Amino acid sequence: MTVPAIAVINAGSSSLKFSLYALHGDELQLRGRGQVEGLGTSPRFVARDAVGATLAEQRWPAPITHDAALDHVTGFLRERDDGIALRGVGHRVVHGGLAYHAPTRLTPAVVDALQAFVPLAPLHQPHNLGPIRRLLHASPELPQVACFDTAFHRTNPELAQMFALPHALHEAGVRRYGFHGLSYEYVASVLPRLAPAAAAGRTLVLHLGNGASICALQRGRSVASTMGFTAVDGLMMGTRTGALDPGVVLYLMDERGLDARAVERLIYSESGLLGVSGVSSDMRTLLASAEPRAKLAVELFVYRIGREIGSLAAALGGLDAIVFTAGIGENSAPVRARVGEAAAWLGVQIDPAANEAGAGCISTASSRVSVWVVPTDEELMIARHTLNLLSADEGSTPRAAGVARGDTN
Repeated sequence: MTVPAIAVINAGSSSLKFSLYALHGDELQLRGRGQVEGLGTSPRFVARDAVGATLAEQRWPAPITHDAALDHVTGFLRERDDGIALRGVGHRVVHGGLAYHAPTRLTPAVVDALQAFVPLAPLHQPHNLGPIRRLLHASPELPQVACFDTAFHRTNPELAQMFALPHALHEAGVRRYGFHGLSYEYVASVLPRLAPAAAAGRTLVLHLGNGASICALQRGRSVASTMGFTAVDGLMMGTRTGALDPGVVLYLMDERGLDARAVERLIYSESGLLGVSGVSSDMRTLLASAEPRAKLAVELFVYRIGREIGSLAAALGGLDAIVFTAGIGENSAPVRARVGEAAAWLGVQIDPAANEAGAGCISTASSRVSVWVVPTDEELMIARHTLNLLSADEGSTPRAAGVARGDTN
């Protein structure tokens, strides 16, 4: 007997990640995951099972395309005889605009509509859509579902979405969308079990990775975010500027002779931790470095987080909990400690021992604000949405309410 399964594709500018979840009863269970990384430079494929054991590895002597990477992944999945039948594929799509605010069954027409949002997410959207098009052409019978990073923030009040621009531009879609929504949605889904008071109260979730943002949750619903019209706004990131006076862009174009594409490269790919430090975009490298500019980059990263925590706490009218998630948030005790110090005025007290140990709750018993570390799982969130939408389309009861995770991240 075959077991139905959902594949998840998360395609970025230099990597293509995949996960495979099998449906057992009413639980989605991780069967394996992997990626092709180093696209455009030194490509490498690795796949692991649910407990981390290596299933397959391959390196290529020269760069390969995203299409070739997808073909290799789909070939690997086809060749494995695990007694599973692929029911559908879920994709992370960064920008859904105003029209797409829920998981959506993909057709050529939908993909064409999503192409219009490429200028709003130039680092992500083109690569998100590439695998979808290829699978629509190669396997048109295979159901595909898009899950949007912007969708979780559609609950933001209209006021929180507005820029101080002529209202006609707001109506045309020039507004704050917010991103990392699949990560925030996953964290919000597990908080009631891990931290009921945080789930029911005023919580800031700090998604800190190469891309970084903060989301303000009121009873588990997004009410404000640091990211805006594009995924370059808000916090300082690995290579992105974060919040930037638009007058700087005008200056760069008028006085330094940069055209739009050069400005795009600067604010998306040459700034942030990399630009300030001149050393690396990797927080681990910067924390280990003796270079003064590496130290400065870390200090600025934490300073910007502290500023935005104050802003979003004001938007919430107070603060009950902080949650750290994503690569830096989950794994960097020094950054968590420094952020805690920056938020001490709000009553945040981090327990050094619990923080170093990577405990689930890292605040002291006397802290007025509880502080948590919650590993995110965007792929699992996508698998849930994909299964539920396909079940609804087929007239059956969605069966992704319970989830058994096969790993710890």
